Amino acid sequence: MIEIEHLTKRFPGAGVPAVDDLSLAIGAGEICVLIGPSGCGKTTTMRMINRMIEPDAGRIQISGRDVTHIDPVELRRSVGYVIQQVGLFPHMTIAENVATVPRLLGWDSARIDRRVDELLARVDMDPARYRDRYPRELSGGQKQRVGVARALGADPPVMLMDEPFGALDPITRASLQDEFLRLLYALRKTIVFVTHDIDEALKMGTRIAILRAGRVVRFDRPEAILAHPGDPFVATFVGADRALKRLALLPVARHMRPGDAASAGPVVPHDADLRDALSLLLAANADAGVVVNARGERAGIITLPDIRNALAAPPAAN
Repeated sequence: MIEIEHLTKRFPGAGVPAVDDLSLAIGAGEICVLIGPSGCGKTTTMRMINRMIEPDAGRIQISGRDVTHIDPVELRRSVGYVIQQVGLFPHMTIAENVATVPRLLGWDSARIDRRVDELLARVDMDPARYRDRYPRELSGGQKQRVGVARALGADPPVMLMDEPFGALDPITRASLQDEFLRLLYALRKTIVFVTHDIDEALKMGTRIAILRAGRVVRFDRPEAILAHPGDPFVATFVGADRALKRLALLPVARHMRPGDAASAGPVVPHDADLRDALSLLLAANADAGVVVNARGERAGIITLPDIRNALAAPPAAN
């Protein structure tokens, strides 16, 4: 879906390139997270995709089309864009904000109204309740939902998300991350997602590109990076607790097994991850837990050896 080849960008007066001969290939339906220390080039790279910043060298293709051969206005209307501070137009209602791109594309009013209601419902904002409100009447989390709905207005195949949850409190942030992961997977959008938070990158990304000084140091699946950092910088960046972070990516459902019906232990939800399971076992001073499904029915057991074996196993293939 997105191919970036030998991309380079220098800003006047800077001693080194902001982006230095960077190449990435992002498949359709993937969420590619760009992460790295401040000044590594992640935001500059993302903004070159929709030509908010023009590259000095290299090529960017979306679905086989070189973006430098596309009118910038047309390009930006075909690529969804979500930013940290949302950027809703304060003088427009929520419906008018969401309708921004469809209106610019010349959609008729009936089609726009249907699309606005559909998108507000998708982001859990009741259209009857919210379409005629103004941004000042919404909480930070609600504004971010509207920002995502607006970015989806014309059903773009590609979305750019620049630290979209960075300004939210931790509880709202975690909730919206979960909601938008479900939404984005259902819609099969290709996402380029910029963050400075490694935990957010591991949670949101199907692929993670770790950048340093304008170059890609590592580009791989989250579990593979945690299992085998392969570079001292990457190992330091993901943190010394990478084993626990990897457990958070491994579902209990994949690693549980049948067990004796008489066995006792803490109850572990079927949809939990292995880090949660380990926490429950340690808190109960138990070697095994009883896994139950959404109906509370016994589904199997998970043991400490199961969790250790999961860490020792190679990362699962795609």
